Amino acid sequence: MEFFLLIFLGFVSAVTYSILKQSVAPLTRTPIWLLWIVLMTPPFVLTFLMLAMNGESQDLPTEAWLGVLGLFILCPLLYHYLIHSRRRELPKSSETPTGQTPINLQKDPKTPPPQVRPISDAEEKELRNCFPWGTYYLQNLDYHPQAILCRGRLRANPEVAYQTIRNNIEGKFGDRFVIVFQEGAKNRPFFALVPNRWSKSKRQDQDETLTRPGLAIALLVITLFTTTLAGATLAGVNPEELQTQSSLLRQGLPYSLALMAILGVHELSHYLAAIRYKIRATLPYFIPIPFFIGTFGAFIQMRSPVPNRRALFDTSIAGPLGGFIVALPILIWGFSLSEVIPAGEETSLFNFDSLDPRFSFFIAVASKIALGSQLTPGTALDLHPLAIAGYLGIIVTALNLMPVGQLDGGHIVHAMFGQRTAAGIGQVARLLLLGLSLIHQEFLLWAIILLFIPILDEPALNDVTELDTKRDILGLVALTLLVVILLPVPATVTQWLNL
Repeated sequence: MEFFLLIFLGFVSAVTYSILKQSVAPLTRTPIWLLWIVLMTPPFVLTFLMLAMNGESQDLPTEAWLGVLGLFILCPLLYHYLIHSRRRELPKSSETPTGQTPINLQKDPKTPPPQVRPISDAEEKELRNCFPWGTYYLQNLDYHPQAILCRGRLRANPEVAYQTIRNNIEGKFGDRFVIVFQEGAKNRPFFALVPNRWSKSKRQDQDETLTRPGLAIALLVITLFTTTLAGATLAGVNPEELQTQSSLLRQGLPYSLALMAILGVHELSHYLAAIRYKIRATLPYFIPIPFFIGTFGAFIQMRSPVPNRRALFDTSIAGPLGGFIVALPILIWGFSLSEVIPAGEETSLFNFDSLDPRFSFFIAVASKIALGSQLTPGTALDLHPLAIAGYLGIIVTALNLMPVGQLDGGHIVHAMFGQRTAAGIGQVARLLLLGLSLIHQEFLLWAIILLFIPILDEPALNDVTELDTKRDILGLVALTLLVVILLPVPATVTQWLNL
């Protein structure tokens, strides 16, 4: 556990510095190293306190917990102050109007932002004629370095208004602009015309480097090897024995194949949903690591705007849904092969030799279904490698369903409630998980991860039209699944299940 904490802390530190350098450096004159120190102080302090207590956060004295909690409150406030106290002055024309969400369709931070070409008076007249009075009453145009904002009053159904005005603008200007329909202040949505760097004339060169099947296959093969190696270790094979008897590596295949199937189906579901909505996306890329569980997961990147909130919802929920459908039977099968042992003192989220299933309502019920009367109060689980794969798949599902920023759950609540409400839900989710981690250290790593995930994600092109009832219900089911995975088993349920 101690080794994993140090590795994870180093990984978070590197990612945090990279994010600050790319996203925050242009906004402030405060040195990036100082902002990094302020942000990383709470996790550094908490990690080293836990290491001093041999990884047991429950043994920390109350004074230490209060001090750490104070750091988690004060350091973000200091971080915010340092950014704004030396904020770089931006040209007045590039400032975002009060109460409106900034528009940023840049998917690659290394690509310089495109500049809006000045439109002539005749073109402005044509642009104004694209807004029928009975559909969207245009009141004024605001010119910004990266967009033309068209503000007015919506007089028709949002979907009808967006399609009508988009067709009119494309009829006059072709594919010169990307038309964004976004939430505004006081429930007054606005249109934004952004220079189209995905136009057909530019797309051909980009398509050549979008899909890299060679890279995807190479990462797949490497990750299959690292997870097989990790699976053999989890199966009890000594690393020194592997050097002399390579045939023992086969004992890691049940774990590696199961975990790769769960992660692969998760990302492939995202990819297929993106293709369905004609969103340009990369192939799934696995991330191999030569220790612990053998991988940091897999990912795809979407390289073109999401057309609407329905597409955002479908592409986001497809991954957790697909991964969960594969992980559930693997988990129950793996539990049935696992050994029930007396519960010891060393039980934690990643202690596969002595896992207490009661930390999660979902895990407890699944283990009870698989093991029945064998699982009783005072017992824990020595997980079979297949159970470890299914268990990690459920953990990955829960982590991705957290309603924060660019996680799948963040996209889901954005599609359900809108970008602004989703940002508020994300902040509350961060605080709730941080509070839960003070009671259950298993959630501490998740809480730290969420602190460094941006709270806002990119808007869809039509970010105003709401979802239908079926998708709203499915979204609530997904969030309910997150809750039952995160929350421990209530005492009344443990008595009823004899856990």
